[in-house]
Amino acid sequence: MVKVVVELQPVDNPVTLTISGFSREKSMEYSAPRHIRLTSHPGSAGRDAVPLRWGASSPGERGPVVASPAEPRYRNAVGSYSGAYAVYRALAVATRALARDHRPDLTDTAPAALIGPHPQWGDPSKIVSLDPWGHLAGEVFAEHIRGGIDIRPTIAVTRARITTPELRPLLTDGTIRPDGEVLLDNGEIRVTKAAIDPVWHLPGLAARFGVGEAELRRTLFEETGGMFPELVTRPDIEVLLPPVGGMTVYFFGALDRIADPETVIACRVHDECNGSDVFGSDICTCRPYLVHGIEVCVETAQKGGVGIIVYNRKEGRALGEVTKFLVYNARKRQLGGDRADTYFRRTECVAGVQDMRFQELMPDVFHWLGIRRIDRWVSMSNLKRDALATQGIEIVEQVAIPERLVPLDAAVEIEAKKAAGYFTPTGVPGPQELGAIKGRALDD
Repeated sequence: MVKVVVELQPVDNPVTLTISGFSREKSMEYSAPRHIRLTSHPGSAGRDAVPLRWGASSPGERGPVVASPAEPRYRNAVGSYSGAYAVYRALAVATRALARDHRPDLTDTAPAALIGPHPQWGDPSKIVSLDPWGHLAGEVFAEHIRGGIDIRPTIAVTRARITTPELRPLLTDGTIRPDGEVLLDNGEIRVTKAAIDPVWHLPGLAARFGVGEAELRRTLFEETGGMFPELVTRPDIEVLLPPVGGMTVYFFGALDRIADPETVIACRVHDECNGSDVFGSDICTCRPYLVHGIEVCVETAQKGGVGIIVYNRKEGRALGEVTKFLVYNARKRQLGGDRADTYFRRTECVAGVQDMRFQELMPDVFHWLGIRRIDRWVSMSNLKRDALATQGIEIVEQVAIPERLVPLDAAVEIEAKKAAGYFTPTGVPGPQELGAIKGRALDD
């Protein structure tokens, strides 16, 4: 067994780190503070923490989410700003590409469109996975910022134009027509879009999942290799900024109509699939269904409604792309080939579970938008539908992917999902039919 000895020797500002006990001694010099301040221990950490009351109806009562690592005494949240990119920020500081004390200049960064506030923001049980005031941080907490507290937006709202190549043939044949407002003559689509980093309210999250908060905190701590000790040592801190992917929301049409109960709302909630969404892989229906969702959103906006695409960074059902590709290999190489009747079983063999997207959190974005009803729900997922229903959001019409848009090799996926409970207007495949549906071989 190798014994490791670590010695820290201060030399003015830099310190020398010597590690012995390996085949050869290594040392390196770097500039760093002489003392590492553990925020989980008594001391200055959290001493002047800004009060935060989740679910308060006004920003003054609620208070800002403060997660800057540069000022431990003001912090009232575990983790750091920037979501999954917080680790890259740390690398930038370590390599001196970024000053540790840099603060963003928020001049002219205010949202390009107004969202909220809505009554749901004042109910702590409605929104537990994002900060409803996150896009307004620079405005509603300006006094705190002027007072020297590093507060950063966790949501940004801007405007853009997007182009979807698959819609061009529909323009040519007259299926959809440009209107000069939503859809332009050159095929571009005007949108408003919001980028959202996750902000978790741990008591609310635990209640949503029906688990104890202490158990949730301990499991998050242990299963991330002890990344955030405050989860178990600081029960007074209720908010976590997890280093996981967030979401982007695309709005088609007049955003100011979105909370009007008379406005027709069309929506697709889409979970990331890089292989299909970006590169056009035909093993699944992801990109075709996403494009169909955009088409429905454009049509709805042109009729005076609002279309919404919610794009979640949950690659491979939140199992990750490495796991997804392993499952692809297992499906294609199994005895009898890639079959619909073993679709979910092969995923469980590799990942231990079919799905880790936890759709229970998905309705939060609709509460943020003040939406209580979705008229055209472009999704076949029973899990998403049930999550919305549990949160009191009504679905009027569920829109399946047209059969003509299903790629040949994706029949395995879509038929397996129908058999598992997905919405289907064409009927549920039986065991014999399911067993006969096969995909391509790995080398075809």
